[in-house]
Amino acid sequence: MKRRDCLKAGLVLPLLPLLSKTTATLAPRLPRVRPGSAGWPCDAEWARLSRAVGGRLSIPQSPFLGDATARAEALAQIRNPFYIGDQPALTQTSGYYGAWRSVPSARAVAATGSADVAAAVDFARRHRLRLAIKGGGHSYHGTSCAPDSLLVWTRAMNQVEVHDAFIPHNARPGTAAEPAVSLGAGAMWIDAYDAVTTRRGRYVQGGGCTSVGVAGLVTGGGFGSFSKAYGSAASHLLEAEVVTADGRVRVVNADNDAELFWALKGGGGASFGVVTRLTLRTHALPDTFGGVTLAVRADTDDAWQALVGEMLRFYRDALCNRHWGEQIAFRGERTLRVSMVFQGLAKDDAEAVWAPFLAWLQARPAYRLLEPLQALALPARHMWDAEFFRAHAPQFIAEDTRAGAPPRHMLWKGDQSQVGWFLHGYASVWLPSALLSDAGRTAAATAICAAAAHMDVELHCNKGLFGAPAEALAAARDTATHPGVLDAFALALIGTASRPVYPGCGGEVDDGDARWGAVRVGRAYAALREVAPDPATYVSECDYFQPQWQQAFWGPHYPRLQAAKRRYDPDGLFVIHHGVGSEGWSGDGFTPQG
Repeated sequence: MKRRDCLKAGLVLPLLPLLSKTTATLAPRLPRVRPGSAGWPCDAEWARLSRAVGGRLSIPQSPFLGDATARAEALAQIRNPFYIGDQPALTQTSGYYGAWRSVPSARAVAATGSADVAAAVDFARRHRLRLAIKGGGHSYHGTSCAPDSLLVWTRAMNQVEVHDAFIPHNARPGTAAEPAVSLGAGAMWIDAYDAVTTRRGRYVQGGGCTSVGVAGLVTGGGFGSFSKAYGSAASHLLEAEVVTADGRVRVVNADNDAELFWALKGGGGASFGVVTRLTLRTHALPDTFGGVTLAVRADTDDAWQALVGEMLRFYRDALCNRHWGEQIAFRGERTLRVSMVFQGLAKDDAEAVWAPFLAWLQARPAYRLLEPLQALALPARHMWDAEFFRAHAPQFIAEDTRAGAPPRHMLWKGDQSQVGWFLHGYASVWLPSALLSDAGRTAAATAICAAAAHMDVELHCNKGLFGAPAEALAAARDTATHPGVLDAFALALIGTASRPVYPGCGGEVDDGDARWGAVRVGRAYAALREVAPDPATYVSECDYFQPQWQQAFWGPHYPRLQAAKRRYDPDGLFVIHHGVGSEGWSGDGFTPQG
Protein backbone atom coordinates (compact mmCIF):
# COMPACT_ATOMS: atom_id res chain seq x y z
CA MET A 1 0.00 0.00 0.00
CA LYS A 2 1.24 3.49 -0.83
CA ARG A 3 2.04 5.94 1.95
CA ARG A 4 -0.83 8.24 0.86
CA ASP A 5 -3.32 5.36 1.13
CA CYS A 6 -1.96 4.48 4.54
CA LEU A 7 -2.47 8.07 5.73
CA LYS A 8 -6.02 8.08 4.39
CA ALA A 9 -6.73 4.84 6.20
CA GLY A 10 -5.32 6.31 9.39
CA LEU A 11 -7.82 9.18 9.18
CA VAL A 12 -10.85 7.14 8.21
CA LEU A 13 -10.48 3.99 10.30
CA PRO A 14 -11.07 5.66 13.70
CA LEU A 15 -14.47 6.79 12.36
CA LEU A 16 -15.61 3.31 11.33
CA PRO A 17 -17.10 2.34 14.72
CA LEU A 18 -19.21 5.53 14.64
CA LEU A 19 -20.28 4.94 11.05
CA SER A 20 -21.21 1.34 11.74
CA LYS A 21 -23.43 2.38 14.65
CA THR A 22 -25.31 5.03 12.67
CA THR A 23 -25.68 3.10 9.43
CA ALA A 24 -25.94 -0.51 10.61
CA THR A 25 -29.46 -0.86 9.27
CA LEU A 26 -28.61 0.77 5.95
CA ALA A 27 -25.14 -0.30 4.86
CA PRO A 28 -24.49 -3.88 3.77
CA ARG A 29 -21.53 -5.80 5.07
CA LEU A 30 -18.32 -5.04 3.22
CA PRO A 31 -16.09 -7.74 1.74
CA ARG A 32 -12.85 -8.55 3.48
CA VAL A 33 -9.54 -7.47 2.02
CA ARG A 34 -6.67 -9.62 0.77
CA PRO A 35 -2.94 -8.93 0.45
CA GLY A 36 -2.30 -6.53 -2.41
CA SER A 37 -5.87 -5.25 -2.58
CA ALA A 38 -7.05 -1.79 -1.63
CA GLY A 39 -7.45 -1.53 2.11
CA TRP A 40 -4.81 -4.13 3.02
CA PRO A 41 -2.81 -2.71 5.97
CA CYS A 42 0.44 -0.98 5.10
CA ASP A 43 3.76 -1.86 6.70
CA ALA A 44 3.42 0.88 9.31
CA GLU A 45 0.06 -0.49 10.43
CA TRP A 46 1.43 -4.01 10.71
CA ALA A 47 4.33 -2.60 12.70
CA ARG A 48 1.90 -0.99 15.14
CA LEU A 49 0.12 -4.29 15.62
CA SER A 50 3.46 -6.00 16.18
CA ARG A 51 4.35 -3.53 18.91
CA ALA A 52 0.94 -4.00 20.51
CA VAL A 53 1.51 -7.76 20.79
CA GLY A 54 5.09 -7.58 22.01
CA GLY A 55 6.70 -8.32 18.65
CA ARG A 56 4.89 -11.66 18.30
CA LEU A 57 3.58 -10.93 14.79
CA SER A 58 5.04 -13.03 11.98
CA ILE A 59 4.56 -14.15 8.40
CA PRO A 60 4.09 -17.90 8.88
CA GLN A 61 5.95 -20.20 6.50
CA SER A 62 5.62 -23.94 6.18
CA PRO A 63 8.79 -25.67 7.39
CA PHE A 64 8.42 -28.00 4.41
CA LEU A 65 9.21 -24.96 2.25
CA GLY A 66 12.05 -23.75 4.46
CA ASP A 67 15.77 -24.33 4.23
CA ALA A 68 17.29 -27.80 4.17
CA THR A 69 17.55 -28.04 7.95
CA ALA A 70 13.96 -26.97 8.56
CA ARG A 71 12.61 -29.27 5.86
CA ALA A 72 14.58 -32.26 7.12
CA GLU A 73 13.21 -31.77 10.63
CA ALA A 74 9.67 -31.36 9.30
CA LEU A 75 9.90 -34.58 7.29
CA ALA A 76 11.29 -36.43 10.31
CA GLN A 77 8.43 -35.14 12.49
CA ILE A 78 5.59 -35.35 9.98
CA ARG A 79 3.72 -37.88 12.16
CA ASN A 80 4.40 -36.04 15.40
CA PRO A 81 1.28 -34.01 16.32
CA PHE A 82 3.18 -32.03 18.95
CA TYR A 83 5.62 -30.80 16.32
CA ILE A 84 2.80 -30.06 13.85
CA GLY A 85 0.95 -28.13 16.54
CA ASP A 86 4.00 -26.00 17.25
CA GLN A 87 4.08 -24.70 13.67
CA PRO A 88 1.83 -21.68 13.00
CA ALA A 89 1.78 -22.58 9.29
CA LEU A 90 0.54 -26.17 9.71
CA THR A 91 -2.65 -27.94 10.75
CA GLN A 92 -3.11 -31.49 12.02
CA THR A 93 -5.15 -32.40 8.93
CA SER A 94 -3.45 -31.44 5.66
CA GLY A 95 -6.70 -31.09 3.70
CA TYR A 96 -9.98 -32.56 2.50
CA TYR A 97 -10.52 -33.62 -1.10
CA GLY A 98 -12.54 -31.10 -3.10
CA ALA A 99 -12.79 -28.79 -0.10
CA TRP A 100 -9.63 -27.26 1.36
CA ARG A 101 -5.86 -27.52 1.71
CA SER A 102 -3.67 -26.53 4.63
CA VAL A 103 -2.31 -23.11 3.62
CA PRO A 104 -0.73 -20.60 6.02
CA SER A 105 -2.31 -17.29 6.93
CA ALA A 106 -0.80 -14.06 5.64
CA ARG A 107 0.13 -12.98 9.18
CA ALA A 108 0.01 -14.65 12.60
CA VAL A 109 -0.15 -13.28 16.12
CA ALA A 110 1.39 -15.72 18.59
CA ALA A 111 -0.78 -14.65 21.51
CA THR A 112 0.40 -15.10 25.07
CA GLY A 113 -2.65 -13.59 26.75
CA SER A 114 -6.08 -12.10 26.20
CA ALA A 115 -4.60 -8.63 25.57
CA ASP A 116 -2.76 -9.96 22.51
CA VAL A 117 -5.95 -11.58 21.27
CA ALA A 118 -7.94 -8.38 21.78
CA ALA A 119 -5.34 -6.38 19.85
CA ALA A 120 -5.53 -8.83 16.94
CA VAL A 121 -9.34 -8.84 16.95
CA ASP A 122 -9.50 -5.04 17.00
CA PHE A 123 -7.00 -4.86 14.14
CA ALA A 124 -8.90 -7.37 12.03
CA ARG A 125 -12.21 -5.57 12.62
CA ARG A 126 -10.82 -2.15 11.74
CA HIS A 127 -9.07 -3.37 8.59
CA ARG A 128 -11.75 -5.82 7.41
CA LEU A 129 -9.42 -8.81 7.60
CA ARG A 130 -10.39 -12.46 7.53
CA LEU A 131 -9.64 -13.95 10.95
CA ALA A 132 -8.54 -17.50 11.63
CA ILE A 133 -8.13 -19.01 15.10
CA LYS A 134 -5.87 -21.93 15.92
CA GLY A 135 -5.13 -23.69 19.18
CA GLY A 136 -4.65 -27.40 18.55
CA GLY A 137 -5.33 -27.18 14.81
CA HIS A 138 -7.28 -30.47 14.54
CA SER A 139 -10.30 -29.29 12.54
CA TYR A 140 -11.26 -31.71 9.77
CA HIS A 141 -12.99 -28.81 8.03
CA GLY A 142 -10.00 -26.48 7.95
CA THR A 143 -11.54 -24.00 10.35
CA SER A 144 -8.16 -23.31 12.00
CA CYS A 145 -6.54 -22.04 8.82
CA ALA A 146 -7.50 -19.63 6.04
CA PRO A 147 -5.36 -18.25 3.19
CA ASP A 148 -4.88 -14.46 3.18
CA SER A 149 -6.05 -14.18 6.78
CA LEU A 150 -4.76 -12.94 10.11
CA LEU A 151 -4.23 -15.92 12.40
CA VAL A 152 -4.77 -15.68 16.14
CA TRP A 153 -2.56 -18.50 17.37
CA THR A 154 -3.13 -19.43 21.02
CA ARG A 155 -0.61 -22.28 21.31
CA ALA A 156 1.51 -20.49 23.94
CA MET A 157 -1.55 -19.92 26.15
CA ASN A 158 -1.29 -23.38 27.68
CA GLN A 159 -1.40 -22.62 31.39
CA VAL A 160 -3.15 -25.13 33.66
CA GLU A 161 -4.44 -24.31 37.17
CA VAL A 162 -6.17 -26.91 39.31
CA HIS A 163 -8.74 -25.63 41.85
CA ASP A 164 -9.90 -27.42 44.97
CA ALA A 165 -12.87 -25.08 45.28
CA PHE A 166 -13.89 -22.91 42.30
CA ILE A 167 -16.73 -20.37 42.20
CA PRO A 168 -17.44 -18.64 38.86
CA HIS A 169 -16.86 -14.90 38.58
CA ASN A 170 -19.76 -12.83 39.89
CA ALA A 171 -21.80 -15.96 40.52
CA ARG A 172 -25.18 -15.62 42.15
CA PRO A 173 -25.17 -15.75 45.97
CA GLY A 174 -25.18 -19.27 47.33
CA THR A 175 -23.29 -20.81 44.39
CA ALA A 176 -21.37 -23.76 45.78
CA ALA A 177 -17.65 -24.11 45.18
CA GLU A 178 -16.53 -27.25 43.38
CA PRO A 179 -13.28 -28.83 42.20
CA ALA A 180 -12.26 -27.59 38.77
CA VAL A 181 -9.40 -26.92 36.39
CA SER A 182 -8.68 -23.76 34.38
CA LEU A 183 -6.97 -24.25 31.04
CA GLY A 184 -5.51 -21.77 28.60
CA ALA A 185 -6.85 -21.94 25.05
CA GLY A 186 -3.58 -23.41 23.78
CA ALA A 187 -3.56 -26.33 26.20
CA MET A 188 -3.90 -29.87 24.87
CA TRP A 189 -5.71 -32.67 26.64
CA ILE A 190 -2.44 -34.29 27.65
CA ASP A 191 -1.68 -31.07 29.56
CA ALA A 192 -5.03 -31.33 31.32
CA TYR A 193 -4.79 -35.05 32.08
CA ASP A 194 -1.24 -34.75 33.36
CA ALA A 195 -2.19 -31.95 35.76
CA VAL A 196 -5.57 -33.28 36.87
CA THR A 197 -5.26 -37.08 36.79
CA THR A 198 -1.58 -38.01 36.96
CA ARG A 199 -0.61 -35.33 39.47
CA ARG A 200 -3.83 -34.70 41.42
CA GLY A 201 -5.76 -37.96 41.18
CA ARG A 202 -8.97 -36.53 39.70
CA TYR A 203 -10.79 -36.77 36.38
CA VAL A 204 -11.67 -34.11 33.81
CA GLN A 205 -13.88 -34.95 30.82
CA GLY A 206 -11.83 -34.28 27.73
CA GLY A 207 -11.00 -35.83 24.38
CA GLY A 208 -9.62 -39.25 23.54
CA CYS A 209 -6.76 -37.95 21.39
CA THR A 210 -4.22 -36.39 23.73
CA SER A 211 -2.87 -33.79 21.27
CA VAL A 212 -6.27 -32.23 20.56
CA GLY A 213 -6.72 -28.67 21.78
CA VAL A 214 -8.90 -28.10 24.82
CA ALA A 215 -10.79 -25.06 23.54
CA GLY A 216 -11.82 -26.48 20.19
CA LEU A 217 -13.07 -29.74 21.64
CA VAL A 218 -15.13 -28.17 24.42
CA THR A 219 -16.74 -25.50 22.26
CA GLY A 220 -17.59 -28.12 19.62
CA GLY A 221 -19.37 -30.28 22.21
CA GLY A 222 -16.56 -32.69 22.88
CA PHE A 223 -16.49 -36.40 23.64
CA GLY A 224 -13.81 -38.59 25.16
CA SER A 225 -13.35 -42.26 25.88
CA PHE A 226 -15.40 -42.12 29.07
CA SER A 227 -18.19 -39.78 28.00
CA LYS A 228 -20.75 -42.55 28.52
CA ALA A 229 -20.02 -42.10 32.23
CA TYR A 230 -19.41 -38.36 32.49
CA GLY A 231 -21.16 -36.80 29.48
CA SER A 232 -19.85 -34.31 26.96
CA ALA A 233 -16.91 -32.02 27.65
CA ALA A 234 -19.09 -28.98 26.99
CA SER A 235 -21.46 -29.99 29.77
CA HIS A 236 -18.65 -29.51 32.30
CA LEU A 237 -17.83 -25.93 31.35
CA LEU A 238 -18.17 -23.67 34.38
CA GLU A 239 -16.68 -20.50 32.95
CA ALA A 240 -14.85 -19.14 29.92
CA GLU A 241 -12.82 -16.06 29.10
CA VAL A 242 -13.54 -14.94 25.54
CA VAL A 243 -12.65 -11.98 23.35
CA THR A 244 -15.69 -10.93 21.35
CA ALA A 245 -15.87 -9.03 18.06
CA ASP A 246 -15.86 -5.65 19.81
CA GLY A 247 -12.44 -6.45 21.28
CA ARG A 248 -13.84 -6.79 24.79
CA VAL A 249 -12.45 -9.48 27.09
CA ARG A 250 -15.44 -11.11 28.76
CA VAL A 251 -15.64 -13.67 31.55
CA VAL A 252 -18.81 -15.62 30.88
CA ASN A 253 -20.67 -18.21 32.91
CA ALA A 254 -24.22 -19.15 33.84
CA ASP A 255 -24.70 -15.77 35.56
CA ASN A 256 -22.76 -13.45 33.24
CA ASP A 257 -23.47 -13.22 29.50
CA ALA A 258 -25.41 -16.44 29.94
CA GLU A 259 -26.45 -16.78 26.29
CA LEU A 260 -22.87 -16.45 25.07
CA PHE A 261 -21.80 -18.96 27.70
CA TRP A 262 -24.45 -21.41 26.50
CA ALA A 263 -23.43 -20.90 22.87
CA LEU A 264 -19.82 -21.77 23.73
CA LYS A 265 -21.01 -25.13 25.09
CA GLY A 266 -21.17 -26.91 21.76
CA GLY A 267 -22.11 -24.08 19.40
CA GLY A 268 -18.60 -23.78 17.97
CA GLY A 269 -16.58 -21.20 19.87
CA ALA A 270 -14.79 -19.79 16.83
CA SER A 271 -18.13 -18.46 15.55
CA PHE A 272 -18.63 -16.24 18.60
CA GLY A 273 -15.18 -15.03 19.61
CA VAL A 274 -11.73 -16.18 20.60
CA VAL A 275 -11.83 -18.30 23.73
CA THR A 276 -8.74 -17.63 25.81
CA ARG A 277 -9.40 -19.67 28.96
CA LEU A 278 -11.85 -22.35 30.08
CA THR A 279 -12.69 -23.72 33.50
CA LEU A 280 -14.06 -27.25 33.69
CA ARG A 281 -15.57 -29.26 36.54
CA THR A 282 -13.47 -32.21 37.74
CA HIS A 283 -14.59 -35.50 39.29
CA ALA A 284 -13.42 -38.16 41.67
CA LEU A 285 -11.30 -40.71 39.87
CA PRO A 286 -12.50 -44.32 39.57
CA ASP A 287 -10.17 -47.03 40.82
CA THR A 288 -9.39 -48.43 37.38
CA PHE A 289 -9.40 -47.74 33.67
CA GLY A 290 -8.90 -50.49 31.16
CA GLY A 291 -9.43 -51.80 27.66
CA VAL A 292 -10.72 -54.81 25.74
CA THR A 293 -9.81 -55.94 22.21
CA LEU A 294 -11.27 -58.70 20.06
CA ALA A 295 -11.44 -59.60 16.37
CA VAL A 296 -13.88 -62.06 14.77
CA ARG A 297 -14.53 -63.07 11.16
CA ALA A 298 -17.73 -64.57 9.78
CA ASP A 299 -17.52 -67.23 7.06
CA THR A 300 -20.72 -66.34 5.18
CA ASP A 301 -22.89 -63.30 4.52
CA ASP A 302 -25.73 -64.76 6.59
CA ALA A 303 -23.38 -65.43 9.48
CA TRP A 304 -22.01 -61.89 9.13
CA GLN A 305 -25.44 -60.32 9.47
CA ALA A 306 -26.22 -62.57 12.43
CA LEU A 307 -22.93 -61.50 14.07
CA VAL A 308 -23.72 -57.81 13.61
CA GLY A 309 -27.20 -58.32 15.07
CA GLU A 310 -25.84 -60.24 18.04
CA MET A 311 -23.18 -57.59 18.67
CA LEU A 312 -25.89 -54.93 18.81
CA ARG A 313 -27.99 -57.04 21.19
CA PHE A 314 -25.00 -57.74 23.43
CA TYR A 315 -24.02 -54.09 23.39
CA ARG A 316 -27.54 -53.08 24.44
CA ASP A 317 -27.71 -55.59 27.29
CA ALA A 318 -24.16 -55.53 28.62
CA LEU A 319 -22.16 -52.54 27.35
CA CYS A 320 -24.50 -49.57 26.89
CA ASN A 321 -23.82 -48.14 30.32
CA ARG A 322 -21.47 -45.86 32.20
CA HIS A 323 -18.67 -48.44 32.34
CA TRP A 324 -17.93 -48.80 28.61
CA GLY A 325 -16.83 -46.61 25.73
CA GLU A 326 -14.93 -46.36 22.45
CA GLN A 327 -15.21 -48.46 19.32
CA ILE A 328 -16.94 -51.40 17.68
CA ALA A 329 -15.87 -51.61 14.04
CA PHE A 330 -17.45 -53.51 11.16
CA ARG A 331 -14.80 -54.00 8.50
CA GLY A 332 -14.26 -55.60 5.14
CA GLU A 333 -14.10 -59.38 4.75
CA ARG A 334 -16.95 -59.72 7.27
CA THR A 335 -14.73 -58.78 10.21
CA LEU A 336 -15.80 -57.43 13.59
CA ARG A 337 -13.13 -55.59 15.57
CA VAL A 338 -13.68 -54.43 19.13
CA SER A 339 -11.45 -51.82 20.74
CA MET A 340 -13.29 -50.64 23.83
CA VAL A 341 -12.35 -49.07 27.13
CA PHE A 342 -13.90 -49.42 30.55
CA GLN A 343 -13.85 -47.59 33.85
CA GLY A 344 -14.61 -48.68 37.40
CA LEU A 345 -14.18 -52.39 36.68
CA ALA A 346 -11.43 -54.85 37.53
CA LYS A 347 -9.89 -56.90 34.72
CA ASP A 348 -11.74 -60.04 35.84
CA ASP A 349 -15.03 -58.15 35.93
CA ALA A 350 -14.50 -56.90 32.39
CA GLU A 351 -13.73 -60.40 31.13
CA ALA A 352 -16.83 -61.73 32.85
CA VAL A 353 -18.98 -59.17 31.05
CA TRP A 354 -17.80 -60.54 27.70
CA ALA A 355 -18.12 -64.22 28.59
CA PRO A 356 -21.67 -64.63 27.18
CA PHE A 357 -20.67 -63.13 23.84
CA LEU A 358 -17.66 -65.43 23.58
CA ALA A 359 -19.88 -68.40 24.43
CA TRP A 360 -22.27 -67.40 21.62
CA LEU A 361 -19.35 -67.33 19.18
CA GLN A 362 -17.90 -70.63 20.33
CA ALA A 363 -21.24 -72.37 19.87
CA ARG A 364 -21.29 -71.49 16.17
CA PRO A 365 -18.70 -72.86 13.74
CA ALA A 366 -19.25 -70.04 11.23
CA TYR A 367 -17.03 -67.69 13.27
CA ARG A 368 -13.25 -67.56 13.62
CA LEU A 369 -11.40 -65.65 16.29
CA LEU A 370 -8.70 -63.63 14.55
CA GLU A 371 -7.63 -62.11 17.85
CA PRO A 372 -8.88 -63.61 21.12
CA LEU A 373 -10.36 -61.39 23.76
CA GLN A 374 -7.69 -59.48 25.62
CA ALA A 375 -8.48 -57.34 28.64
CA LEU A 376 -6.07 -55.02 30.41
CA ALA A 377 -6.61 -52.80 33.45
CA LEU A 378 -4.49 -50.27 35.28
CA PRO A 379 -4.84 -47.88 38.19
CA ALA A 380 -6.82 -44.96 36.83
CA ARG A 381 -4.22 -42.44 37.91
CA HIS A 382 -1.79 -43.90 35.34
CA MET A 383 -4.14 -43.68 32.35
CA TRP A 384 -2.28 -40.68 30.89
CA ASP A 385 0.99 -41.15 32.78
CA ALA A 386 3.67 -41.18 30.10
CA GLU A 387 6.37 -42.46 32.45
CA PHE A 388 4.16 -45.39 33.47
CA PHE A 389 3.58 -46.39 29.85
CA ARG A 390 7.24 -46.03 28.95
CA ALA A 391 8.06 -48.45 31.74
CA HIS A 392 5.21 -50.96 31.42
CA ALA A 393 3.46 -50.73 28.04
CA PRO A 394 5.49 -48.72 25.50
CA GLN A 395 3.79 -50.52 22.60
CA PHE A 396 0.60 -48.54 23.21
CA ILE A 397 2.04 -45.05 22.86
CA ALA A 398 3.90 -42.80 20.44
CA GLU A 399 6.07 -40.03 21.80
CA ASP A 400 7.24 -36.53 21.02
CA THR A 401 10.75 -37.43 19.87
CA ARG A 402 12.15 -33.89 19.75
CA ALA A 403 15.01 -33.01 22.02
CA GLY A 404 13.75 -31.25 25.12
CA ALA A 405 10.10 -32.22 24.56
CA PRO A 406 7.98 -32.24 27.75
CA PRO A 407 8.01 -35.76 29.23
CA ARG A 408 4.19 -35.80 29.35
CA HIS A 409 3.92 -35.61 25.55
CA MET A 410 2.49 -38.95 24.45
CA LEU A 411 -0.35 -40.03 22.23
CA TRP A 412 -2.03 -43.37 21.67
CA LYS A 413 -0.29 -45.33 18.93
CA GLY A 414 -3.62 -45.82 17.14
CA ASP A 415 -4.08 -42.08 16.75
CA GLN A 416 -0.76 -41.50 15.02
CA SER A 417 -2.10 -42.43 11.58
CA GLN A 418 -4.38 -39.39 11.73
CA VAL A 419 -1.51 -36.92 12.04
CA GLY A 420 -1.29 -34.90 8.85
CA TRP A 421 -3.74 -37.11 6.98
CA PHE A 422 -5.50 -35.87 3.85
CA LEU A 423 -9.17 -36.79 3.99
CA HIS A 424 -10.83 -38.19 0.87
CA GLY A 425 -14.26 -38.44 2.45
CA TYR A 426 -15.81 -38.48 5.90
CA ALA A 427 -19.33 -38.89 7.24
CA SER A 428 -21.09 -39.58 10.51
CA VAL A 429 -24.55 -39.96 11.98
CA TRP A 430 -25.92 -40.50 15.47
CA LEU A 431 -27.75 -43.81 15.69
CA PRO A 432 -30.96 -43.65 17.78
CA SER A 433 -31.57 -46.10 20.60
CA ALA A 434 -34.64 -47.56 18.86
CA LEU A 435 -32.23 -49.45 16.60
CA LEU A 436 -31.18 -51.56 19.58
CA SER A 437 -34.71 -52.80 20.21
CA ASP A 438 -35.77 -56.28 19.15
CA ALA A 439 -37.88 -54.66 16.44
CA GLY A 440 -35.14 -52.36 15.15
CA ARG A 441 -32.04 -54.49 15.44
CA THR A 442 -32.52 -56.54 12.27
CA ALA A 443 -32.88 -53.42 10.13
CA ALA A 444 -29.85 -51.88 11.87
CA ALA A 445 -27.72 -54.95 11.19
CA THR A 446 -28.82 -55.00 7.55
CA ALA A 447 -27.88 -51.33 7.15
CA ILE A 448 -24.49 -51.76 8.84
CA CYS A 449 -23.64 -54.77 6.65
CA ALA A 450 -24.68 -52.83 3.53
CA ALA A 451 -22.56 -49.85 4.60
CA ALA A 452 -19.53 -51.98 5.49
CA ALA A 453 -19.62 -53.50 2.00
CA HIS A 454 -18.52 -50.06 0.75
CA MET A 455 -16.40 -48.75 3.63
CA ASP A 456 -15.52 -49.72 7.19
CA VAL A 457 -18.08 -48.54 9.74
CA GLU A 458 -17.00 -47.62 13.26
CA LEU A 459 -19.48 -47.20 16.11
CA HIS A 460 -18.00 -44.78 18.65
CA CYS A 461 -20.13 -45.76 21.60
CA ASN A 462 -18.82 -42.99 23.85
CA LYS A 463 -20.04 -40.31 21.43
CA GLY A 464 -23.69 -41.16 21.96
CA LEU A 465 -25.13 -40.60 25.43
CA PHE A 466 -27.97 -43.13 25.53
CA GLY A 467 -27.17 -45.31 28.55
CA ALA A 468 -25.34 -42.54 30.43
CA PRO A 469 -26.31 -41.63 34.01
CA ALA A 470 -29.19 -39.21 34.54
CA GLU A 471 -26.90 -36.45 35.80
CA ALA A 472 -24.71 -36.65 32.69
CA LEU A 473 -27.78 -36.47 30.44
CA ALA A 474 -29.17 -33.48 32.34
CA ALA A 475 -25.90 -31.57 32.01
CA ALA A 476 -25.61 -32.38 28.30
CA ARG A 477 -29.19 -31.28 27.74
CA ASP A 478 -28.13 -27.77 28.87
CA THR A 479 -25.66 -27.38 26.00
CA ALA A 480 -25.98 -26.25 22.38
CA THR A 481 -25.16 -29.73 21.03
CA HIS A 482 -27.91 -31.34 18.95
CA PRO A 483 -30.30 -33.01 21.42
CA GLY A 484 -30.22 -36.13 19.26
CA VAL A 485 -27.03 -37.07 21.11
CA LEU A 486 -29.07 -37.81 24.22
CA ASP A 487 -30.90 -40.70 22.56
CA ALA A 488 -28.01 -41.88 20.39
CA PHE A 489 -26.36 -45.12 21.47
CA ALA A 490 -23.31 -44.40 19.26
CA LEU A 491 -21.90 -42.12 16.60
CA ALA A 492 -21.34 -44.07 13.38
CA LEU A 493 -18.21 -42.89 11.58
CA ILE A 494 -17.09 -43.62 8.02
CA GLY A 495 -13.96 -42.14 6.48
CA THR A 496 -10.92 -42.63 4.33
CA ALA A 497 -7.69 -40.69 3.96
CA SER A 498 -4.19 -40.76 2.52
CA ARG A 499 -0.80 -39.64 3.76
CA PRO A 500 0.03 -35.96 4.37
CA VAL A 501 0.09 -33.57 1.42
CA TYR A 502 1.39 -30.35 2.93
CA PRO A 503 2.94 -28.12 0.24
CA GLY A 504 6.58 -29.08 -0.05
CA CYS A 505 6.38 -32.36 1.89
CA GLY A 506 6.52 -34.51 -1.23
CA GLY A 507 3.04 -35.98 -0.94
CA GLU A 508 0.58 -35.76 -3.79
CA VAL A 509 -3.15 -36.42 -3.99
CA ASP A 510 -4.15 -39.27 -6.29
CA ASP A 511 -7.35 -37.82 -7.73
CA GLY A 512 -8.67 -41.20 -8.78
CA ASP A 513 -8.17 -42.76 -5.36
CA ALA A 514 -9.53 -39.72 -3.56
CA ARG A 515 -12.59 -39.48 -5.76
CA TRP A 516 -13.33 -43.20 -5.42
CA GLY A 517 -12.83 -43.00 -1.66
CA ALA A 518 -15.33 -40.16 -1.43
CA VAL A 519 -17.82 -42.18 -3.48
CA ARG A 520 -17.47 -45.20 -1.21
CA VAL A 521 -17.95 -43.07 1.90
CA GLY A 522 -21.08 -41.58 0.35
CA ARG A 523 -22.51 -45.00 -0.46
CA ALA A 524 -21.82 -46.31 3.04
CA TYR A 525 -23.39 -43.22 4.58
CA ALA A 526 -26.47 -43.60 2.38
CA ALA A 527 -26.88 -47.18 3.62
CA LEU A 528 -26.84 -46.04 7.24
CA ARG A 529 -29.31 -43.25 6.51
CA GLU A 530 -31.86 -45.94 5.65
CA VAL A 531 -32.25 -46.54 9.38
CA ALA A 532 -31.20 -43.07 10.61
CA PRO A 533 -33.06 -40.67 8.32
CA ASP A 534 -32.62 -37.74 10.71
CA PRO A 535 -29.07 -36.61 9.84
CA ALA A 536 -28.17 -35.45 13.36
CA THR A 537 -24.42 -35.60 13.84
CA TYR A 538 -21.38 -34.33 15.70
CA VAL A 539 -20.08 -31.04 14.30
CA SER A 540 -16.41 -31.88 14.90
CA GLU A 541 -16.42 -35.23 13.04
CA CYS A 542 -18.61 -35.13 9.96
CA ASP A 543 -18.80 -34.51 6.22
CA TYR A 544 -17.34 -31.22 5.01
CA PHE A 545 -20.23 -31.10 2.55
CA GLN A 546 -22.90 -31.98 5.13
CA PRO A 547 -26.31 -31.05 3.69
CA GLN A 548 -28.71 -29.12 5.92
CA TRP A 549 -25.85 -28.61 8.31
CA GLN A 550 -27.69 -26.21 10.60
CA GLN A 551 -30.25 -28.90 11.38
CA ALA A 552 -27.69 -31.72 11.41
CA PHE A 553 -25.34 -30.04 13.89
CA TRP A 554 -27.71 -28.18 16.19
CA GLY A 555 -31.31 -29.00 15.31
CA PRO A 556 -33.80 -26.95 17.33
CA HIS A 557 -30.97 -25.03 19.01
CA TYR A 558 -29.95 -23.21 15.84
CA PRO A 559 -32.32 -20.20 16.13
CA ARG A 560 -31.06 -19.56 19.65
CA LEU A 561 -27.47 -19.78 18.45
CA GLN A 562 -28.26 -17.32 15.65
CA ALA A 563 -29.64 -14.88 18.22
CA ALA A 564 -26.41 -15.10 20.23
CA LYS A 565 -24.41 -14.58 17.03
CA ARG A 566 -26.36 -11.44 16.15
CA ARG A 567 -25.87 -10.07 19.63
CA TYR A 568 -22.16 -10.71 20.06
CA ASP A 569 -20.91 -10.65 16.45
CA PRO A 570 -23.45 -8.62 14.46
CA ASP A 571 -21.07 -7.92 11.55
CA GLY A 572 -19.81 -11.48 11.18
CA LEU A 573 -16.16 -10.98 12.08
CA PHE A 574 -15.87 -14.63 13.10
CA VAL A 575 -16.64 -16.96 10.19
CA ILE A 576 -15.82 -20.64 9.89
CA HIS A 577 -17.03 -23.28 7.46
CA HIS A 578 -20.56 -24.35 8.44
CA GLY A 579 -20.38 -22.30 11.61
CA VAL A 580 -23.26 -20.32 13.07
CA GLY A 581 -23.99 -17.41 10.75
CA SER A 582 -21.63 -18.59 8.01
CA GLU A 583 -24.49 -18.82 5.51
CA GLY A 584 -24.13 -15.03 5.30
CA TRP A 585 -20.67 -15.36 3.73
CA SER A 586 -19.01 -16.99 0.75
CA GLY A 587 -17.30 -20.31 1.32
CA ASP A 588 -13.90 -18.66 1.78
CA GLY A 589 -15.30 -16.18 4.29
CA PHE A 590 -14.39 -13.07 2.28
CA THR A 591 -17.57 -12.01 0.52
CA PRO A 592 -20.92 -11.30 2.18
CA GLN A 593 -23.90 -13.12 0.68
CA GLY A 594 -27.52 -12.09 0.39
